[in-house]
Amino acid sequence: MNGSLAAERRTKAVLSVILSVICIVYVLPVVAVLINSFKLNTFVKTDTFALPTGEMWAGLDNFIKGMTFGNYPFWNSVKYSVVITVLSTALILLGTSMAAWYIARVDSAFCRILYFLCVFSMVVPFQMVMFTLSNTADQLHLNTPWTIPVVYLGFGAGLAIFMFVGFVKSIPLEIEEAAAIDGCGPVRTFFLVVVPMLKPTMISVGILEIMWVWNDYLLPSLVLDLEKYRTITIHIQYLKGSYGTVDLGATMALILLAIIPVIIFYLTCQKHIIKGVAAGAVKG
Repeated sequence: MNGSLAAERRTKAVLSVILSVICIVYVLPVVAVLINSFKLNTFVKTDTFALPTGEMWAGLDNFIKGMTFGNYPFWNSVKYSVVITVLSTALILLGTSMAAWYIARVDSAFCRILYFLCVFSMVVPFQMVMFTLSNTADQLHLNTPWTIPVVYLGFGAGLAIFMFVGFVKSIPLEIEEAAAIDGCGPVRTFFLVVVPMLKPTMISVGILEIMWVWNDYLLPSLVLDLEKYRTITIHIQYLKGSYGTVDLGATMALILLAIIPVIIFYLTCQKHIIKGVAAGAVKG
C-alpha cells in the first residue's frame, strides 16, 4: 500500500515538472513581447530577453509610435476587429446551434451526411482553399467587415456543430415533446427550451470562436479590401518603414495591445470552456 502511494506521488511530481516546463514554453513568447514592448528598437534584437532598464527603457513611446504610424488610424483597426469578431461569433452561434439541433433530432441519411461533412471540414487545411475563397468572396461582395462573418461561419461551423450535436443528443426528447403539446412550434421550442439548455456549450463555442477570429490574420488579409479595412493583426503587419525596415519596439507594443484583451477574456471564461467541452463533446 505504501509502495503504491509513493509511486503515485512520484508520478504526480514528474507530471507537475513536465507540465510546468510546457507552461513556461508557452508563456515565454508572451513575456518576450511584454518586455520588448517597453524597449528601444535598437535593443530588441541585441538584448531580446533583457529587462528594459536604463538606456533600454522606451516608456510609452513604442505604443504611441505604433498607434500613429502611417496614414491609417489605429482605432479604425480596433473597430473593424471588434465588428468582425462580434458579428462572426453571433452568426456562428445562431446558425450552427440551429443546424445541430436539426441534425440531432432528424434521423435521416441527409442529416448524417451533413454532420460528417461538417466534421470533415475541420481537417481540411485553409491553405487548400484560400485562393479560390478569395476570388469567390470578391465575386459575392463578402470583402467588407459586415459580410466577412459569412466566410467565418463556413470555417467555424465544423467544430461548433460537432460540440452542439453532442450536447443536443444528451437532452431528453420528452422536454421538447412537452413544449410541443403546450403549443410551441419549432422556432419557439428552439429559442425557449433548447437554447437555455445549450448555454454551457454556447459559452464554450463562443469563447473559442472569439479567440480565433480576433487573432486571425490570413483570412482578413485575403478577403478584405486592405485600403479601406484593416484589422489589428493587419495593422501590425503594416508597421514598416522605408526599404522594408520594421520598428520592432512599436510592433511588440501593438502585439501586446492585441493579445491583452484575449488573455483577460480567456482567463475569465476558461472554466466555461472546460464545462462546455465536457458537456458537449463526449456525449451522444
